[in-house]
Amino acid sequence: MARGWGREDDPAQDMDDAVDEGRAAMSASSPYITAEGYARLKAEYDELWRVRRPEVVRALAAAAAEGDRSENAEYIYRKKELREIDRRVRYLQTRIPQLKVVQGPPADRARAFFGAWVDVADASGAVRSYRIVGADETEAARGWISVDSPLARALLKRAAGETVRAYLPGGEVELEIVAVRYE
Repeated sequence: MARGWGREDDPAQDMDDAVDEGRAAMSASSPYITAEGYARLKAEYDELWRVRRPEVVRALAAAAAEGDRSENAEYIYRKKELREIDRRVRYLQTRIPQLKVVQGPPADRARAFFGAWVDVADASGAVRSYRIVGADETEAARGWISVDSPLARALLKRAAGETVRAYLPGGEVELEIVAVRYE
């Protein structure tokens, strides 16, 4: 993996090298996202920019018209709310153009790649399902894990029947891959 300041010849190879070495760059999340995740981020941006922000600006103007702003709780609350919306809008404005939508399953559907559902069994035999998704669409309750997470990095490029070791915050875990599927 190149360490210089120049442009990389093959950024995909650098990501493969980082995954193979058991680590990925922690400074930035990968730009990959599913089509559904991309649509959700665009919808969130549109909702914030076209609906929510104008509502808050109107409420803020009404609160400001009430007089003394230093003791006006409504004014203070709306200013805070507007800052939070603007912060998220700025993030989405910079993040959305960087994203690369992954379309469809890979050629080798027997191995775990981005977008795969992976069923794993732990030492006690308990089976859990995880979907490898982009950093902007993770949902622990649904079993959606970031492609940058330690578990996903351990699962990438593996097939059913293989055993992997994942170094998680709770300690090292050994898991057997039961199934890999794409939906």
